[in-house]
Amino acid sequence: MTPAPKIIFSDIDGTFLLDDHTVSEKSAEAVRALLAKGIPFVLVSARMPEAIYPITKSIGVTIPIISYSGALALTAEGETLTDVRVDASAAGMVLSALEDRYPELTVNYYAGRRWYVRDEDDPRVRHEEDITHSKSEHGNFDMLLSINTLPSKILLMGEPPVCERAEKDLAAAYPMLHVVRSAPNLVEIMEASVSKESGIRAMLDHYGLTADDALSFGDNYNDLEMLRFTKTSVAMQNAPEDIKKAATDVTKSNAEDGIWWWLKEKGII
Repeated sequence: MTPAPKIIFSDIDGTFLLDDHTVSEKSAEAVRALLAKGIPFVLVSARMPEAIYPITKSIGVTIPIISYSGALALTAEGETLTDVRVDASAAGMVLSALEDRYPELTVNYYAGRRWYVRDEDDPRVRHEEDITHSKSEHGNFDMLLSINTLPSKILLMGEPPVCERAEKDLAAAYPMLHVVRSAPNLVEIMEASVSKESGIRAMLDHYGLTADDALSFGDNYNDLEMLRFTKTSVAMQNAPEDIKKAATDVTKSNAEDGIWWWLKEKGII
């Protein structure tokens, strides 16, 4: 039997959710069993809070969350532990560059608990709304910057080859930003200090715990910092090989209830 961690962190898409973006009964059972044992379970995602809360509501639990890949961490009661934004200068530069060099990409502007887009009828925006059960609103990005409504995250949507090119291009051009793909067709842009590790550090401080007390589950490149940071880390079977190598263990895929299976096998639930 593996000693129980004092806190568990889990990515959402490709890790906690099934491929149809729903919660399986076994995953819900795992969360409720952990909470019954007094072990906090924290969802860690590139999603905005309003795209995470429908998941916790479906399970019937109130838990802490880490949003925007670490930029915003909230307690179970909704108290803000950390809220890191992209500054106006950097945001203005990257938005201008995107307009000039990547007009084919859909640009999304997330600020705290609101999601702004240029075109609410963009099919990519509609698809994201369907997946996350959150709602976009029309926004003028320049105006938002002018009134100091700074972005927690800028999200790019597009064809995988274009996203791959944009990720490399923007990461090289803007070292003050953290640019990473969370899926082949999605590029996340946050302030440089932001990562899932930074959000987890804020949550651990809140609980008076350390990385040695923590366990994490993940499946993709934006999970790397998290998997390397916690003492125990578990990659999903559906993760790329280099993600699996970065973790201390590998479990079954998200489609096979990998989180529940691992926790059950180790005697944690």
